[in-house]
Amino acid sequence: MSADSSVSAPAPAAPAASGPHDTRQATPHRRRRRILLALAGLAAVLGGYTVWTNTHPVRLTASIEIEAAPEQVWAVLTDLDAYPQWNPFITEAVVTSDDGLRTGATMRNRLEQKGESSTFTPTVLEVSAGRELRWLGKVGPGWIGDGEHGFVIERTGRGTVRLTQSENFSGVAVPFVADSLRNDTLPQFRAMNSALKQRVERLAAR
Repeated sequence: MSADSSVSAPAPAAPAASGPHDTRQATPHRRRRRILLALAGLAAVLGGYTVWTNTHPVRLTASIEIEAAPEQVWAVLTDLDAYPQWNPFITEAVVTSDDGLRTGATMRNRLEQKGESSTFTPTVLEVSAGRELRWLGKVGPGWIGDGEHGFVIERTGRGTVRLTQSENFSGVAVPFVADSLRNDTLPQFRAMNSALKQRVERLAAR
């Protein structure tokens, strides 16, 4: 080798180009991110739907005029032991807690509809003698389906009152059964109102 010969140092190695390995590393991360975003979006939609169904209840209401005093209507309405004798809708109503029918009491009610019976265990919300009886029944943990059922007695004239039976249904399952509530349950409200009217007026005439 000549004296003026030089030996070049090896050139530094170029950075390795990103290859399939890096792509495979990034892809699962992007996948997980997409899944998390999708789940977050679904949770937001379900949360919004739940709120909407609980703030937009399906309401059923039926009223009837009765020739009697409010106290006479109240006496029949709250005589739960006699329900099996005349009531075509709530065929059994039993207070299952102590101290009788009062605010906070628990009940067991059996309802008849289209030849089928169902049992609910509502909690009494309001007991105002001669004016209002109201309870709340739940299906599942509460947000699935709630039913707030009430009876209001209003004096409309001398010797006459109006009885209004109503219920607000709320929860995520309610929109799917709204037609059944209107077509099947509401007629049972009317049937009970009519039967109660007959019983009250018959007892009042004695």
